[in-house]
Amino acid sequence: MTDPGTDHTSVAQQAAGPDELRERIDRFVRSRVIPREAVLDAGGPAAADALADLRGQAREEGLWALPLPVELGGGGLGFGAYAALAETEGASDHGPAALGSAPLLDVTMLGRHGGTAVREAYLKPLVAGEMRTCYAMTEPDVPGTDPARTGTRAERGPDGSWLVSGRKWFTSGAAGADLVTVMARTGGSAGDREGLSLLLVPTASAGFRVVRELPVLGAGGQYEIELDRVRVPADHLLGKPGDALAIAGERLQLGRTLRCLRWLGQARRAFDLMCERAATRSGSRGPLADQQLIQGHVFDALLALRTTRPLVHEAVALIAAGRDARTEVGLAKVAAARMLQQVADSAIQVHGAAGLGPDTPLPGLLRTGRAARILDGPDELHITSVARRVLRGYATDGGPVTA
Repeated sequence: MTDPGTDHTSVAQQAAGPDELRERIDRFVRSRVIPREAVLDAGGPAAADALADLRGQAREEGLWALPLPVELGGGGLGFGAYAALAETEGASDHGPAALGSAPLLDVTMLGRHGGTAVREAYLKPLVAGEMRTCYAMTEPDVPGTDPARTGTRAERGPDGSWLVSGRKWFTSGAAGADLVTVMARTGGSAGDREGLSLLLVPTASAGFRVVRELPVLGAGGQYEIELDRVRVPADHLLGKPGDALAIAGERLQLGRTLRCLRWLGQARRAFDLMCERAATRSGSRGPLADQQLIQGHVFDALLALRTTRPLVHEAVALIAAGRDARTEVGLAKVAAARMLQQVADSAIQVHGAAGLGPDTPLPGLLRTGRAARILDGPDELHITSVARRVLRGYATDGGPVTA
């Protein structure tokens, strides 16, 4: 299976250069995905039909699943090459799903750590968009930042299968998922970092249920789920028993970087809207673009974008090279989340009351930026983790190791 950390000549690359490919994706997202966001956001049958139509168009134009392996039906772009496109795709929350790149995290995880049965049963349907997955780690009383306290348990039966019981929440897309990867304790005691495993659970299994949706600042898509002695086949364990934290760390490193790239795309969208508003709107004192305070918003937003992008791509380069990127990912995640919140907030300020209503995507972009500072690891976690790693280098090596 193609590894996302390695660049390979792909069907997509052979058909178009990187700049042309990025322009085609930009046109697709702006002219086809963004105009249908209201329908896609609303969910239900109309949203499913719209998404299916967009996916068909993406396939027809050779833009389908670009970062996924060729042998599974994808475009075969390595992560380094795809990173330049991910920002463009991510200008809309629906871009990755419409263009087929959304399952990259799960396809990578299952390809590396799933057994033969799992790979043969699920990888091609995932790449084809015929199945959907989600990832369940955080629990109501156990933050994702402290996985050693995981309360969900999996007991092994005489036939080798697992019986999983527990409750998870803030599980993205759980209501429509066919599979959920669940972190559960298979050994050890509460508080031990050992004994945690990842199990791939079919959501059609008896004992699995979606408890409720958890709106995030008014937006849906997150869910609380319950597993009541759900039987999971023995071959649906990812890796070996006790491998959960190592696999999760690998997944989070890639996932956080992907989200940073998409946040850059969304921030650029907010920036464009702000500049268009300033350039075309006039008041009693003349064009907004001539006002120094408006110019200050534009400058600060551009500075935030331009200084964040290199941090994100530094993390991309290390991941693509298969190197440890924990420090760089931590820096990028905090910077990108703050940047998106800042740029969206400035764009709303320039729009005035119009920026608060339903006629622009700005409220949603601001919500995404604010939630990003908590979800997928709060700022405080990344700040302390990066600082401790840097300071350990001074203590042990006598000098800077990352600056």
